[in-house]
Amino acid sequence: MSSVDFLLLVEFVGLALVSLGAFFEIVAAIGVLRLPNFYTRVHAVTIGAVGGTVLPLIGVAFLAVSRHSVDPSSVYLAILCITSTLLILVTAPTGSHALMRAAYIYEKRREKMESSRSR
Repeated sequence: MSSVDFLLLVEFVGLALVSLGAFFEIVAAIGVLRLPNFYTRVHAVTIGAVGGTVLPLIGVAFLAVSRHSVDPSSVYLAILCITSTLLILVTAPTGSHALMRAAYIYEKRREKMESSRSR
């Protein structure tokens, strides 16, 4: 396999990842509109945030290094995309978990207060 074929393959993988990220965003938007309750909607938003953001960033990193003349700015862009990906992979699920846990605790506290009032 020649270097031109390899660079073309890397570019194709990058474009496929960007397209797959757009698909995840569309699925997440449909999920927010169609899912029945708060918890499943937050799950859809998290899938959209992770899949719809991480995959295109990895795709852009592939596209940055697939150019025929790799210069320092394209390497910097690839490193920046990978760093952003790692940050999103840590913060998006953590934030969603904290939001759902707070809603769950609030709901349980409200149910407890309502049951004590009805006695």
